[in-house]
Amino acid sequence: MVRKPTIGITCNYDYRDTVGIVSHMGMAGQTWNFLAGHYAEAVEWAGGIPVLIPQCRDFETVKGILSHVDGVLITGGHDIDPQCYGEQAKPYCGVIIPERDRQDIEIARYVMENEKKPLLGICRGMQVMNVAAGGTLYQDVEKEGGFDHHFMDMYPMNRPVHKVRLKSGSKACKIFEKEILEVNSFHHQAVKDVAEGFGITAYSRDGVGEVIEKRDGSFVMGIQWHPEMMFDSPEQQKIFKALIKAGQRWHGENM
Repeated sequence: MVRKPTIGITCNYDYRDTVGIVSHMGMAGQTWNFLAGHYAEAVEWAGGIPVLIPQCRDFETVKGILSHVDGVLITGGHDIDPQCYGEQAKPYCGVIIPERDRQDIEIARYVMENEKKPLLGICRGMQVMNVAAGGTLYQDVEKEGGFDHHFMDMYPMNRPVHKVRLKSGSKACKIFEKEILEVNSFHHQAVKDVAEGFGITAYSRDGVGEVIEKRDGSFVMGIQWHPEMMFDSPEQQKIFKALIKAGQRWHGENM
C-alpha cells in the first residue's frame, strides 16, 4: 500500500474575537485559528493527509510541525503588511494581521531554505512566497497597477471568470496539460516585482501574474486563483495531485 503523504496547511488567524462572537461559538477576548474546509478537502481528495498549522508563539514549535510533514500549503486570507516588503500601507490596503504575516513568511523561508519540501501557495500564499524570497506586491491591482478588477465575488466561488495563459514548458503547464486555463478570481493584490530565483509563468489577459515558480525545478509554486474552491473541476484538482505526488517523492528520497 502506498503511503499517503502529510501536507501541512497554514490557518487563518485573527486576534479579534469577531469570528467567535458572530458564530456564537466563542467568548469576548478569544483569538482564532480557522480554515476554509475546501483546502483540507482538496488535499484529502487528492490522496494526502491534511495537517493544520496553527499560529504559534514560538517558531520552534512550527519547525516541529514542519519536520513531520511531506509538503506545505500556504493558504489565502488577509492582506500582507506592506512593511514586510519595504513599503507603507496605503488607504486601499485591506485588513492586516501582523502575527500571521510573520509566521507565514518564516514558514515559506524555512521550507525553501532548510526543509526543501514541496511548497504550494494559493492566493495570499503565492504573495507570501514572493515576499519571503524578496519580491514586492501591488497593494491594489487596480489602483497601483492599472489592471482590471480581479475580486469577482459577484460569481459563485467555483465559477471560472477569466482565462490565464500558462508559459509553454513551465511546471504549471505540465501539471494542467494546457496553455490556456479558465479560473476563478478573488484577490485585489498580486505580485509586482517577482523575487530572485522565481519566474512568473502565467498571466491573466490584462497582465497580472497568476503563477510563480522556483526556477531550480523544485516543486515551489504559487497560484493566484483558488483551485480549492473549484471543487467540481477535475482539472483544478491536478495541482493538488501534483503536490501530493511531490510529497510522496520527497518522503521517498528523505526517509
